[in-house]
Amino acid sequence: MTALERFLIYVKIHTASSERDDRTPTEEREFDLSRVLEKEMKELGMERVFVDEHAYVYGFLSATKGCESRPCVGFIAHLDTIPDFSGENVQPQLIENYDGGPVALGTSGRVLTEEVNPHLSDLRGHTLVTTDGTTVLGADDKAGIAAIMTACERILAEGRPHGAIAVCFTPDEEVGHGAALLDLERFGADFAYTVDGGELNEINYETFNAAAASWKIAGFNIHPGSAKGKMVNASLVAMEINAMLPQGAVPERTEGYEGFFHLTDMNGTVEKAELHYILRDHAAAALAEKEKLMRLIEKQINEKYGEGTAKLSLREQYRNMAEILSTRMEIVELAEQAVRTLGLEPVRVPIRGGTDGAQLSFRGLPCPNLGTGGYACHGPYEHTSAENLDAAARLVEAIVDLAR
Repeated sequence: MTALERFLIYVKIHTASSERDDRTPTEEREFDLSRVLEKEMKELGMERVFVDEHAYVYGFLSATKGCESRPCVGFIAHLDTIPDFSGENVQPQLIENYDGGPVALGTSGRVLTEEVNPHLSDLRGHTLVTTDGTTVLGADDKAGIAAIMTACERILAEGRPHGAIAVCFTPDEEVGHGAALLDLERFGADFAYTVDGGELNEINYETFNAAAASWKIAGFNIHPGSAKGKMVNASLVAMEINAMLPQGAVPERTEGYEGFFHLTDMNGTVEKAELHYILRDHAAAALAEKEKLMRLIEKQINEKYGEGTAKLSLREQYRNMAEILSTRMEIVELAEQAVRTLGLEPVRVPIRGGTDGAQLSFRGLPCPNLGTGGYACHGPYEHTSAENLDAAARLVEAIVDLAR
């Protein structure tokens, strides 16, 4: 089965996770793909195939004779799609021999254009795979699953010599839970790669440091006719808090190593209001400064309007995995060698976000991230190509071949 054929099966299985945090998986439907993969892995002849009570799927290939001394390399991809845009009833469009021009996404009125996606010219001649404009495609990260499964099938079918290979497919990556319950002892890898990136030649070993900030604002409501000197409008205080943050330090105005404050949602009345932010920075000290600024704003708001008006809660989410991987650059260099086998020049790109690999690296499993050749994830413009899916599988194979 080709990587494309697999991918088209996987994306039609609805696996969107949710923001609930009282269970893993956050949605039972994630098991639907887990069971499909369990059956497929067993049919391929993989060993120690297992789905646990949290929807994690494990599989293993023992080292072939003479390769027992090679390291056990792990490959990880996630089952779920984002919770805030539909992943149900996915209807992929296939455009064979794509000409590089605009692509109408079904009858949705949305159009995929080179103006917004300048890489489209590089996909000319490919079999382009898009959404119909009403859902995500699911290349994030079913492209990674398809690549890993196709690579394992080829390695087995061709009888190629290889060291031990560990595979795990995780739930709930999109809501930050994906690596938390991965059983490292069962997995058994010496090091691993998440196959969950964008461009095929990109290798990621740096992520943001990340924190979440939640504000609760208590106002004082009174009839507006007699409100002078008495009313505290919680919604206006919330707006004031946001205005006290640096206005250029937002996702839409930053790039590369530049951090940001991202207001993800807000609600409010005169009496009470809430603000929710994510804080991001590649430098731990810079993230600490962002948290310090928020604490200062909390202090100043309470001095102005009265103690208890604003209450700030800060929570660490993940740390920059470069702290760990900078001491294990040989596995980054191994990935770069593998990229070159595809005829591409590797580039090291910091992730403006996080991956399961960040948490896993801090849990003791060094884990950079590899590209899948998918683009515009987390929305209706998501797309990939049959050729990119196949190349992602060959990238996994190359790492197995090169690992010594």
